[in-house]
Amino acid sequence: MQGGSVRRMSERSHASPFTAESTQATLLRACTRVGLDPSNARLVRLGENAVYRLASPVIARIGRTTAYADDARKEVAVAGWLATEGFPSVRTLSLDQPLIVDGRVATFWESISEEENYASPAELGTLLATLHTMEAPAGLRLPPLEPFARAEHRIAGNDWFSPEDASFLHERLAELREGYAALSFGLPQGVIHGDASVGNVIRDRTGRPTLLDLDGFALGPREWDLVLTAIYYERFGWHTAGEYDAFTQAYGFDVMRWPGYRVLGDVREFLMVTWLSQQAGQDERAAAEVRKRIRALRTNADRGDWEPY
Repeated sequence: MQGGSVRRMSERSHASPFTAESTQATLLRACTRVGLDPSNARLVRLGENAVYRLASPVIARIGRTTAYADDARKEVAVAGWLATEGFPSVRTLSLDQPLIVDGRVATFWESISEEENYASPAELGTLLATLHTMEAPAGLRLPPLEPFARAEHRIAGNDWFSPEDASFLHERLAELREGYAALSFGLPQGVIHGDASVGNVIRDRTGRPTLLDLDGFALGPREWDLVLTAIYYERFGWHTAGEYDAFTQAYGFDVMRWPGYRVLGDVREFLMVTWLSQQAGQDERAAAEVRKRIRALRTNADRGDWEPY
């Protein structure tokens, strides 16, 4: 994901709330542009993108602002590359996309199943083991990983935070930047998914695990793709010991044994908090979860009560 002043200015220039109602209006206009039927569209997920399932076998993704346009273009290009390689990932519709609608970014994808049947950690490990052997063509121009690309804006641009919490998060971000910069990675660097967890792998209609959400693809440390599954098990209890062991066996490496695991886990955990904070102003359940997570960061409390989003 790319940073820089142009992106930060763009993100600030579109301040309309990112809600189910506003994204549905954007969806209707985007569907009209490409000749798709938005009738009975169902909101599947509201996070970094608003994800809708249309009545036809199509998935629509609505990005928050035009600041996401570069990532959407990259995502479409990555999908094309993975298709030529026969890698099991989502495929785009044959449209001229992404579309810019209402100051947001829309893309349309083939629906691979009628329900979200998530893969197992072992299946995720197998997919990542294959992905991490692949070399992207030079023309794809994958960017280097920028771990903190949106974190500062998510804090500074969110008036939901109390001044005390915002100050704490800025200080914590500075600490994590220093810690990350000092890391020495053990695995070869190369193509990474960027947000690899079982939540981004579902089984298609034949039962085959299929990779989703390609907008975080980058060139970077492979440990970045492994650490989420590790902290989901070790810190949050979202995976069992057996599931985590199956993940490491399938991939062939245990990131928890790497000396930098604790720092990288802290980085990913912090980004989970700032990511969810985007929903806090419109969703009281998310707000309560963010408050709980910030308290845990402040006090180093147990993370076993964090809820998955």
